[in-house]
Amino acid sequence: MAIVAPSLLASNFLRLDEECKMVNESEADWFHLDVMDGRFVPNISFGLPVIEKIASVANKPCDVHLMIEEPEKYAVDFRNAGADHLTVHLETCKHLHRNIEQIKSLGMKAGVAINPATPVELLQDVLHEIDIVCMMSVNPGFGGQKFIPHSLEKIRKLRKRIDQLELNCLIEVDGGVNLENAKIIMDAGAHVLVAGNTVFSSPDPKAVIRQLKKL
Repeated sequence: MAIVAPSLLASNFLRLDEECKMVNESEADWFHLDVMDGRFVPNISFGLPVIEKIASVANKPCDVHLMIEEPEKYAVDFRNAGADHLTVHLETCKHLHRNIEQIKSLGMKAGVAINPATPVELLQDVLHEIDIVCMMSVNPGFGGQKFIPHSLEKIRKLRKRIDQLELNCLIEVDGGVNLENAKIIMDAGAHVLVAGNTVFSSPDPKAVIRQLKKL
């Protein structure tokens, strides 16, 4: 069964309390929260004050995805704001192992995200240390993009390696996930589906989440 993490980047910020209530009442597993800095990615989303408010009402884990430069400077702040999982991008970390150790030492689950052009082989030496690999299946920075088909091969390759090493690391797929491609993504080896527009643009978001959960 899929772990479903609705991405609040696609929610209606004018009704954020209602959107959070919907996720709480739904069959979703996590709140997925995208933080963008306008440097690593060409967009700015929301930051610590918004996450703190969401975490204060969330009754499910807050899965915080940092699309920012120098994430180590803010790890403590995000923990204090209520992050349960903290994911950093391999591409922004000069000392990735140190970043992972920092996150885990703060009591959060550690995730590493990789962009579409980043080979999964670059995770080889840290795979045993992390809880989540966030596989970007679009180029990060904007919601509503189309799923990049080559991502499926990367998911298969990564899942094979995780199974060979008998690790508990989850593969999270972020970008362009919808009801049409979700089963293919799960069949390729994913564990977690991040869904933004597919959920929040639907007239019945809870029904969409329920459908994704069944995969």
